[in-house]
Amino acid sequence: MTDRQRETRMYLVGFGLALTLTLVPFALVHWGLMQGRTLAITIAVLAVAQIAVHLRFFLHIDLSRQKREDLQLILFTVLLLAIMAFGTLWIMGNLATRM
Repeated sequence: MTDRQRETRMYLVGFGLALTLTLVPFALVHWGLMQGRTLAITIAVLAVAQIAVHLRFFLHIDLSRQKREDLQLILFTVLLLAIMAFGTLWIMGNLATRM
């Protein structure tokens, strides 16, 4: 198998997984198979799985030694975004209780 065929196969597998991880939450909501907190947790888990699929199959980031710097950069970016998002929600919640 040539490199081109291997890469094409990787993209097709990634596309299939991404499409499945997108359609499953829509189906769960549309047909009402789950409700409430269980539905929200399931959608969140599928979203994280889809992030992992995109990182692995489309951005080619894995745990190999040479890609570790890219992974650290992405994890640091996620940490900064999480601090900003949760900090904003915390401040807004605090201000809402003071109003």
